[in-house]
Amino acid sequence: MSKMMFDYTKSILERVSFDPILFYKELEKAIKTLLPYEMEQLQEWLLNFIIEKPELEPSLLLIKV
Repeated sequence: MSKMMFDYTKSILERVSFDPILFYKELEKAIKTLLPYEMEQLQEWLLNFIIEKPELEPSLLLIKV
């Protein structure tokens, strides 16, 4: 079940990545929802994803990279 939640979270973040403010809000929701080990996975994914979209870099402050 949790793998499904993590995948769902990634798909939502990918879909809203066109808008940095919306991306930030969805990331806040994800942080409240995901389990600690899923947050580690999300952090890794986010670092790779943001390489292509530098406008989303302020969102990294939420996960304290």
